[in-house]
Amino acid sequence: MTTTPTVEELEAQERRLVFSQFTYDDAWALGSLLVELARERRAPVAIDIHRAGQQLFHAALPGSTPDNDAWIARKRRVVERYGSASYLVGARHRAKGTTFEASSRLAPDTYAAHGGSFPLTVKGAGVIGAITVSGLPQLEDHELVVAALERFLARP
Repeated sequence: MTTTPTVEELEAQERRLVFSQFTYDDAWALGSLLVELARERRAPVAIDIHRAGQQLFHAALPGSTPDNDAWIARKRRVVERYGSASYLVGARHRAKGTTFEASSRLAPDTYAAHGGSFPLTVKGAGVIGAITVSGLPQLEDHELVVAALERFLARP
């Protein structure tokens, strides 16, 4: 059973999972790796990679629905607005004894601080985009993205 990560653990993930560069080819390779991991887990997810407002990768696996694409957009907007993982943004609000929905005053049909969207951060440039998964419970969405990023960044 997975334990819920602390805000500090989530922040450490963001500090650790940083790219030296992020190209179109990187988006394809990372997205393809994420598809492979999702298939291994038989995860009914949709996957999206955006950079600077442009969709560079999208895949919908068996069992996913159009609703997953709507969740992707809502979670990605949280990363774009806050520069942090959607799960971390939600966790920061919960740690303060409130919810994102109650505190942010942002439209819930537009923003969702639920796990599954992670910032694409390039050293020296900052957050340049987001990688997002939707289809599993929020912590599992987050963990699937983190697993793909860890494996991708560990390549020689």
